[in-house]
Amino acid sequence: MPSPTSIRFDEPVIDRLSSYVARHPGLTRSAVAARYVDEGLRMEEHPGILFRDGPTGRRATVVGGPDVWEIVRTLKAARASEPDLSEDELLTMLDDNTGAPRRMVRAALEYWGAYPQEVDALIAHAERAEAEGAAAADRAASLLHP
Repeated sequence: MPSPTSIRFDEPVIDRLSSYVARHPGLTRSAVAARYVDEGLRMEEHPGILFRDGPTGRRATVVGGPDVWEIVRTLKAARASEPDLSEDELLTMLDDNTGAPRRMVRAALEYWGAYPQEVDALIAHAERAEAEGAAAADRAASLLHP
């Protein structure tokens, strides 16, 4: 259970916070403030990382690039398929195949190293969604083909 903490905000910040909460039913000022403080501290700890909303909720992304989970998932798959590649060869392969430069990969890896459960949960969610989509497509195709 979180512990209560008293924080004093300037009036313009309170106004923006209240406006944000009014536009997002179900959120409280306390929850929004806690989320943004946490994200701000994470961005400070991990330069090159920011947070954005999307279909799977709020998640860490690399500035100017994809979501952290996407980079980590691709790197895990590349390592699994090419277990003998050196770090340099692996990073070069990733850059060649995805366009993700080393700085993005390193930022994503450092974030994943600090928050592996969060990133791995997003990877697992994506894999489940892909499997469910493939199964649905197979079912639909089975009606069209004997």
